[in-house]
Amino acid sequence: MEKLWSPWRSLYIDSFSTRDENTGCVLCDVASGDAEDLTNLIVNKGEFTYTVLNLFPYNNGHLMVVPFRHTSEFGSLLPEEMLEVMQKLQLAQKALLEISHPEGFNIGANIGKVAGAGIDEHIHFHIVPRWNGDTNFMPVLGEVKIISQDLLATKKKLIKAYKKLSLAK
Repeated sequence: MEKLWSPWRSLYIDSFSTRDENTGCVLCDVASGDAEDLTNLIVNKGEFTYTVLNLFPYNNGHLMVVPFRHTSEFGSLLPEEMLEVMQKLQLAQKALLEISHPEGFNIGANIGKVAGAGIDEHIHFHIVPRWNGDTNFMPVLGEVKIISQDLLATKKKLIKAYKKLSLAK
């Protein structure tokens, strides 16, 4: 079995161990933003969830679907929350296909710190667009992941795609 090492992720995960416990949950804090506001990374809001660009993306367009309700337990998600998570992941996939034409996707959740969750106190679901050859020597040799597109430029494209998709219904 080959191993894929990603030492840069440790810097991200460790950054949350220094957060003051009294500051609250970063994902709950983000939830109050407006998708139309370019000072945050939210691209879509539903009744039970919001979709946000990952501030520390694995790839261009890396999105997270986050329930508004603060919980770390997958088993505690209510049926309507689970349904909307799946619907919003499908919508995110369509929007990402519209703006960047990926060849594949990684979709999932990391439940708990030992499973790789950088923010383990609030469940969230990742959708990462993938392209053939989207990895290179930089993460291995330089411990650097190159994200070639500005997050706010990506947000603008996603907002446009989400609007187009909602009009197509």
